[in-house]
Amino acid sequence: MFRQALCIAFVLSGLLAGSSAARAENRLALVIGESAYRAVTALPNPANDARAMSKFLNDAGFEVTSADDLTRDEMNQTVGDFASAIAAKGPDTVALVFYAGHGVQIDGENYLVPVDVDPKREADIPLQAVRLNDVLNTLNSVPTKMRILLLDACRNNPFPAINQTAGHGLAMVDTKSGAPGTFLSYSTSPGAEAEDGNGADSPYTTALLSAAREPGVPIEEAFKRVRVAVNKATDGRQTPWDSSSLTDDFRFIPATGPGAANAGPKPMPAKLTVDQWRQQLQGRSIDGAHDMVVADGSLEAYQAFVALYTQAQYTPRMRLWIDRQVQMVAWNEAVTIDTAASYRTFLAQYPNSDLSATARKLVVRLQYKPTVAPVVAALTNAPATSGNCNAPSSAPLKKADVTPNNSPSGSAPPVVVKQAGIGPVVREPDPPTRVTTLPPRTVIEQPVYPRRPIYSGPVGIRYAGFGGGFGAFRGGGFRGPIGFGGRGFRRF
Repeated sequence: MFRQALCIAFVLSGLLAGSSAARAENRLALVIGESAYRAVTALPNPANDARAMSKFLNDAGFEVTSADDLTRDEMNQTVGDFASAIAAKGPDTVALVFYAGHGVQIDGENYLVPVDVDPKREADIPLQAVRLNDVLNTLNSVPTKMRILLLDACRNNPFPAINQTAGHGLAMVDTKSGAPGTFLSYSTSPGAEAEDGNGADSPYTTALLSAAREPGVPIEEAFKRVRVAVNKATDGRQTPWDSSSLTDDFRFIPATGPGAANAGPKPMPAKLTVDQWRQQLQGRSIDGAHDMVVADGSLEAYQAFVALYTQAQYTPRMRLWIDRQVQMVAWNEAVTIDTAASYRTFLAQYPNSDLSATARKLVVRLQYKPTVAPVVAALTNAPATSGNCNAPSSAPLKKADVTPNNSPSGSAPPVVVKQAGIGPVVREPDPPTRVTTLPPRTVIEQPVYPRRPIYSGPVGIRYAGFGGGFGAFRGGGFRGPIGFGGRGFRRF
């Protein structure tokens, strides 16, 4: 009896030590559940998912802000207030956002759908919804240790006015293209649709709550388990996806017991080729190989599986996954380049895709897009300056202050420059250059951030007073009090 009591005390002390370690690290979470949609059928599970995640994250040492059934303005305000809270905590903060509800992609952009959305056409979504890139940019506007964004938002598109032309699911977001320290997870693969589930919670949230509760499990390992669990629960119809640029270790529940001291960050394993994966899978059972491949989630792993297990029951749906993944990679490349030519290339490869209507529309929209190439070419012939080309000189020169070089010889004499207060200064002449008449300078206003769903790094926006909303979308002109304009944020 005494030994049993001692064991219980040891376990409890370990759990308390783990909780203390988590609370020693600043952890902030924003949990949003969108269930009570007004224009379409309500979703039963997001509210349940949000409540369950709020409780779990609170137990895991997070200071949780919960918000349910938000309108667009309320969602913008809530995200802005969350950024202010992160800034108040300091740069060692782990910031986590969990969103459950509808999400759609329009023209390659991902949008979180508030409950007051009622679109009559695709163009209404950027006006009525919240752009995912804006949420990412807001999280990156303040220094943090890491940013974790979990989206149970890939459910079917419920809006009749746009579900025939908008692409399925969400578009890819590559966190590695921006500043390190971001982990992004979708409840299913890009371009696919997730299930709301028949239980109290969605399959994704159910699996996440189970995997994340185990002490000492790194976040990457936890989501490998989530992928396998959701894939099995949906009979392969849904497989979560994530993108990570984390450089620090993170565990929802810190390790306990004697092994806690050795539970630090582990080096990232090297990415395996298809041939290396075939060697890894060789000789394994079909079920064991399937779970390994799903847990890894890489295209190379799937390709190795279908090559080895051609007659397995999993192979047909894994081939479908491969086809969709390759198509979404091609779509991501097209929207990243964002030219008429890039969309024509996509259409040549996938003329009958659910994204083809969007690609054709963007070809028409971009075929007359102005190019900056002639201006750039002209500017490259301008005389070079030392140091910062945008920095002004200590004393601006006037046209009359420079003695012109009228020498017909190839070697020009020194140029005498008169600067106020310091007398004549002799400057050695530049080497002879071809005289080029530059066209009038054209000011072309370019957005700081692409409108495409490619993750961008810190921008230093003013997060205080976020109430103006995002309003950053293609073709827009809204400018809120935090400096949005056009299709992205402005640097200050």
